[in-house]
Amino acid sequence: MSIFNFLKRDEVELNSQQVEPISSSEYEKPLPEIEENIFVEANLSQPETAQTSKFYTNTPKPIMDISNNNIIDNNIALLYTFLDRNHEAKGYDDALLNPDTSHLDQNLDALKNELVRTINKVKTFYEDFIQETEYHILSRGRSGMVDIVEELEMKKRTAIGHMEKVNKIEKDAENNIGDCKGILLSYTRGFKNGLAAISHHNILTKRF
Repeated sequence: MSIFNFLKRDEVELNSQQVEPISSSEYEKPLPEIEENIFVEANLSQPETAQTSKFYTNTPKPIMDISNNNIIDNNIALLYTFLDRNHEAKGYDDALLNPDTSHLDQNLDALKNELVRTINKVKTFYEDFIQETEYHILSRGRSGMVDIVEELEMKKRTAIGHMEKVNKIEKDAENNIGDCKGILLSYTRGFKNGLAAISHHNILTKRF
């Protein structure tokens, strides 16, 4: 009889306990994010291929084409680049820095000396080029390479033509005529405009 009373008492105690229900908000809470490196070490098992190697590049290296004269040479283009500079603007800026007529004369001498040095560079380039071309003409001619010899002859004639233009510019520079006179006049005009700008700013704009 006591056994049944014991079982009945346990049943009553279980029924008397209130189980707290789980609210729906507990289910709606987002789960915490778990970092990937906890489970997988990124790129650990990936072999280094040609695409992922640090020594690999998909961009091809530029190839220097010597036959198309992509290398800068001291040819006639160097001389024309010097002649085509804006010497007037240079003279204007120099006047603002040092408005002295003696400074003008010094700059004109320096400008002419730079022209002479440029001419010498270009002449040396064509003298060496023509000499080298003549060697190739003789060598390829002995080998019976007629087409190559004709192309070399054309290159030589072009170089001689450029050399003649350089010689003319050099002669004009010695006599202060032609292109040499032009750049000197351009620089002088810019220098005088700079002096005029200084006078206008410092004196002519003031009221008294």
